[in-house]
Amino acid sequence: MASDATAGTSGADGLHRGSRAVAAAILLSRLSGLVRERVLAQWLGTGLAAEALRAGLRIPNLLQNLLGDGVLSAAFVPSYARLLAEGRREEAGRLAAAVASVLLGLTGVLALLGVVLAGPLTRLLAPGFPPGTEKYALTVTLVRVLAPGAGLLVLASWALGVLTAHRRFFRAYVAPVVWNAAIVAAGVAAGLRGLGEVDVALAVAVGALVGAGLQLAVQLPAVRREAGRAAVRPRRPGSVPQVRGVLHAARGAIAARGVVQLSAYLDLAVASLLAAGAVAALGYAQVLHLLPVSLFGMSVAAAALPDLATAGRSAPAMAADRVAASLRRTTALALPTAAAYVVVGDHLVGLVFGGGAFGAPETRQVAAVLAAYALGLVATTRGRVLQAALHALDDTRTPARLATVRVVVGTLAGVGLMLALDAWRWDAGGPVRIGTSGLAPLAERAADGSLYRLGAVGLGLGATVGAWTETGLLRAAVGRRLPLPRGAAPWRDALLTAATVVAVGLATRTWVPTLLGDGRTTDVVVIGSTGAAALAALVLTGAVELPRPLRRGARRAPAGDPPAGP
Repeated sequence: MASDATAGTSGADGLHRGSRAVAAAILLSRLSGLVRERVLAQWLGTGLAAEALRAGLRIPNLLQNLLGDGVLSAAFVPSYARLLAEGRREEAGRLAAAVASVLLGLTGVLALLGVVLAGPLTRLLAPGFPPGTEKYALTVTLVRVLAPGAGLLVLASWALGVLTAHRRFFRAYVAPVVWNAAIVAAGVAAGLRGLGEVDVALAVAVGALVGAGLQLAVQLPAVRREAGRAAVRPRRPGSVPQVRGVLHAARGAIAARGVVQLSAYLDLAVASLLAAGAVAALGYAQVLHLLPVSLFGMSVAAAALPDLATAGRSAPAMAADRVAASLRRTTALALPTAAAYVVVGDHLVGLVFGGGAFGAPETRQVAAVLAAYALGLVATTRGRVLQAALHALDDTRTPARLATVRVVVGTLAGVGLMLALDAWRWDAGGPVRIGTSGLAPLAERAADGSLYRLGAVGLGLGATVGAWTETGLLRAAVGRRLPLPRGAAPWRDALLTAATVVAVGLATRTWVPTLLGDGRTTDVVVIGSTGAAALAALVLTGAVELPRPLRRGARRAPAGDPPAGP
């Protein structure tokens, strides 16, 4: 397996192998997620059921995000990895079991509350869904179906943390494919049976619940094999001394995640007051936005975290080199991706989601939101690495404080920009002013095209402002603890690659439609040409290595990372 190759590897080579293993697994997971979104777009579009499903998924996801991946990476993985590095495997297994017991109790209670309080939660999260309406009733039902699955996904995140600490990266991060597959199977089955959009949404929710259980089930054998039987047996938390330290660190991590979730809640709440379709448009754009965040930010941060946890305090120079190398890698990959999203994002959205209930107006609206998010892509990916560095240094409070700053700045900027842009819509010929901003949800598509207002774009731009603010402050915080080197080389190479993407993207989107007309073939050619140009530039700048068979006969590059800073 790809993950096995990373076990026991250290240094820059271990970082690259680990990040490639995580990226490969996340790529498979995200590709399955795109298939999932394509199925939802085909049968739900941006209509009533699609918005109810987005809101319904967000409410139980609050539990997963508060107690899942981010918190476990910040609080549990560093302590567990240090015990493994010290050869205390039995103690590490007991710690894993105790943390699992805590999570099982918490998620059980919170999932039950989610089922019982589905109505009040829906009114709080989506104030634009008035009680008594079909959209509100459907959202409440979906929350009740989905809430138990959130607890299962939190436990799956615990399993991911255990496998990450053992450097079994691929096995840990590929598991969500099972969750996506269950949703796809349920959605396709319901759609092919000719069910209405409400019944399709309900079938998807049931598929998500089943998929959450399957995602946990496929990881447990690997956890038992790597961590031992002690890790999968219930254990009283008070019997394990390290649990107190994990819970102390978790408080800061939960605060940070809570602030981020507050930001997401505010976006969703405000979007629910905009013209119909804004909530769904944000959801589709975020799927594409989170793909490179996971591939380039999460993968590098996850691969570096175990080594940073063991070297951060005892070998700060080594930790600083690891952070710098991670920042170089994320910048080199994220900047050209952001350029592609801005220049040819409409072709990508049309290729991935187009068809059925998802037509040209939906494509233009989602592409505009995606471009707004793309402007903050570099900041978001670099921020993941910098947060991991602070977590490895047992500092979870600083990321929490800076996340608060991000939310305040991003929300203020987002609301202001939303109000300004909601008076516009994006037609085939470009932006068109259609009147003053209207914050009442529309019961149906308005004849003047109000469904496709650009208020959601303002929320995306606000998120970008917040992301850059947070990342700048994180960089300064890490710099006060680790001797990070400085230099312009990584930005120079990344800018060169981004310029190549812009040039090729503008040329192909201008000339290809005149030869092939509009359609999927044009989308494929435009995206394929732009992607090929980006890959060539990344290879030439050394950010990406070709597969080994293609490197035979080529001149070997000098060993080691370039002596440039982040």
